[in-house]
Amino acid sequence: QVQLVESGGGLVQAGGSLRLSCAASGRAFGSYAMGWFRQASGKEREFVGAISRNGDTIKHADSVKGRFTISRDNAKNTVYLQMNSLKPEDTAVYYCAAANVLLSSIIYYSKDHYGYWGQGTQVTVSS
Repeated sequence: QVQLVESGGGLVQAGGSLRLSCAASGRAFGSYAMGWFRQASGKEREFVGAISRNGDTIKHADSVKGRFTISRDNAKNTVYLQMNSLKPEDTAVYYCAAANVLLSSIIYYSKDHYGYWGQGTQVTVSS
């Protein structure tokens, strides 16, 4: 089992940047593929980005491609989401999630594949 705690959210003006962190504790962090999701008020939780166990496979949602970057540091048991050129429509609660996988290159887009979730961190982008 793994416990996840997000940090780094806040209020930022449009065009600004934030870096979210997700610290993991518990079972070996390197056993998990990791993902970032977000949920805006009144909307479904949506995929933002995912990274494989070894960091070799990375995907981002089209809506954030070129602006957001997911990365991980297995030595620090942490996954990051660097968010640049933020827009008001990026306003949401951001969640990190972990999926126990056997293959080192696997990532998941669907939230249904993730068994562990953090509590979320609010990101608000003002216009």
